Amino acid sequence: MSDPTSFTCYFCHKSIPVLGAFKVTRTEDCPYCSKSLHCCRMCKFYDPKVYNECIEVNAERIVDKEKANFCDYFSLSAAAKAGPSSDELIKNAEALFKKS
Repeated sequence: MSDPTSFTCYFCHKSIPVLGAFKVTRTEDCPYCSKSLHCCRMCKFYDPKVYNECIEVNAERIVDKEKANFCDYFSLSAAAKAGPSSDELIKNAEALFKKS
């Protein structure tokens, strides 16, 4: 279960604290990696398995899912859809090819 007072950056996977009423504006960046927070990858409607990678059918097509955008449907994802970190992916890949 995610902490309601923080969310996770899709890129660096670090927890970002939320202080008071918080709304992600188009110019908000992650304080740790400086990636845009108002982007498709941080939205609750982002789903890489569906057409246009967005489950909001009325949203306009956004090509770069990691770039700040003007989408009116943007809503910060509670889960922040953070996949495994690059370190975890490398560790798992090395484990697959490790010789006994």
